Amino acid sequence: MTAQPTALPTGHVAQIWRHPIKSLGAERVGRIALAAGRTMPFDRVWALAHEKTRFDFDAPGWAPCQSFLRGSIAPLFGAVTARVDEAAGRLTLSHPELEDISIDPDDTADRVHFLGWVAPICPLGVPGPLGIARAPGRGMTDTDYASVSVKSLASLRALGEQMGVTLDPRRFRGNIWLDGLTPWAEFDWVGREITVGGGRLKVVERVVRCNATKNNPVTGIRDADTLGALEAHFGHKDFGVYCEVIEGGSVADGDLAGLV
Repeated sequence: MTAQPTALPTGHVAQIWRHPIKSLGAERVGRIALAAGRTMPFDRVWALAHEKTRFDFDAPGWAPCQSFLRGSIAPLFGAVTARVDEAAGRLTLSHPELEDISIDPDDTADRVHFLGWVAPICPLGVPGPLGIARAPGRGMTDTDYASVSVKSLASLRALGEQMGVTLDPRRFRGNIWLDGLTPWAEFDWVGREITVGGGRLKVVERVVRCNATKNNPVTGIRDADTLGALEAHFGHKDFGVYCEVIEGGSVADGDLAGLV
């Protein structure tokens, strides 16, 4: 009897998130269009540079996360939500301690307005906000290559069970969340290709997590030792994987995803 091939593990797209300004605002969407070699549309298009940034405003390009104010040093940033009006090119930001603000992040006057708005939730004792940075043609991801992050709700539940809490996916600021997999199966995908909806991605590396994952996405208060739990129960501080888009396509809630 001829052996039947083993079916590859398959999950489905459960949530899709974009973060227009790096560390400042998350927005859930139902569908995106991925493009080969690009970051996710409207994800980390802008970043908040601080007074000691290495970002060059005269010759803009990708810069490492240390050049920007971010959730790992500014916990209150975690409670910002975002809404993008793609047609108008405007971004609305909300925070429980602030009035809503609507801006065009590429408009000079709106940038000044934004710096005043964000100042009260910036941390003391660190370089203050300087300006909004943008890298032409790509989002300001933590990777020097254009990446899209993929994460697993099964892994999130496994971590939450060890901590005795229910963890909100927004803590981990992922782009595409899959469900229907076994916990941590995504780590076995490194170096391989996956299909997600109509897109094809190469899984490049695991995501090493930082203190931003400790921030409550509703209050902005640091209230969960996610890093300690990862280290204690799983022997690492990784969560999710970074991917490169090698074939573009539409990705929507409910689409199938798995190894090629």
